[in-house]
Amino acid sequence: MDISHVILYAIVPIIVVMLAGYISGKRGVFSGDDAKKFNKVVLDYALPAALFVSIVQATREDLVKDIKLTVISTVGIMACFMLVYFVFKCFKKNTGADAAVSALISGSPTIGFLGFAVLEPIFGTSPSVALVVAIVGIVVNAIGIPVGLSLMNASLEKQAPASGKRESAWKPVLHALAQPVAWAPILAVLLVVCGLKWPAYLSPSFDLIAKANASMAVFSAGITLAAITITINWQAILGSIMKMVLMPAVVLVLGLVFKMDPLNLKMLVVAAALPPAFSGIIIADEYNTYVATGTSSLTLSVVLFIGFCPLWIWLTEMAINCHMFGF
Repeated sequence: MDISHVILYAIVPIIVVMLAGYISGKRGVFSGDDAKKFNKVVLDYALPAALFVSIVQATREDLVKDIKLTVISTVGIMACFMLVYFVFKCFKKNTGADAAVSALISGSPTIGFLGFAVLEPIFGTSPSVALVVAIVGIVVNAIGIPVGLSLMNASLEKQAPASGKRESAWKPVLHALAQPVAWAPILAVLLVVCGLKWPAYLSPSFDLIAKANASMAVFSAGITLAAITITINWQAILGSIMKMVLMPAVVLVLGLVFKMDPLNLKMLVVAAALPPAFSGIIIADEYNTYVATGTSSLTLSVVLFIGFCPLWIWLTEMAINCHMFGF
């Protein structure tokens, strides 16, 4: 794959749109509160519509072929998620809540915000791209976030035990599954599995809002970065390394060992190399936990992604070619 194409068509547009959001935030045109509203439009409307319409165009054969993608995505991402949690929990000044937020940030790719924006310019517009975004999104939103919230709430309860009745451990899971970004792709998959044909004339009604997904998400990310104070420290650097190096490396190794489809493996590695999930920062801010360091790690990772995205594409192609020829 031509690396210059990746840079010009996938990375440069993201930088330009994110920079526009950043400048508008610094000039006071939009605020951090506005960014949260834009994020809500993306997560509750644009992204679910994009995922749903893309997936219902797939076939049962596509889903069967992507079983390895589902398993490796779940195992690889959640293994890195838990590793980040335990590593950061070992540090003396960090609480379990701090470690949970670290996992929600450095152990989760921002697939909902940048998934389509990065993958489509590189791999084209197809159901396969949508399935990768959907599967990784379900892992992050329906598994990672509930696990992270459960770990964080357990730590906060130990620090300040509540006198009331303890909430069910399933509550975060059910809450995550109730979000459109989780149930929309699941519904689309069920329709495909049941063999129900999606009428083509209904797609344009979803396409209009779906097309706003990538641009609005990236622009909002720029506003968010403008609204926060960045202080780089060693924990932020470690979190960035674990996100940008460890996670794509783990899924690449798993994909090679279990002979994953080469195209799906390339897309999954790029998805795993995406910057940390912005949802982690939103949760950190809501609970006032690990906000400064988590935000700094996210910002550093966004900058590093400019170099790591083409690097991981090149490394993945080299690894697949060597694996195919038995080297």
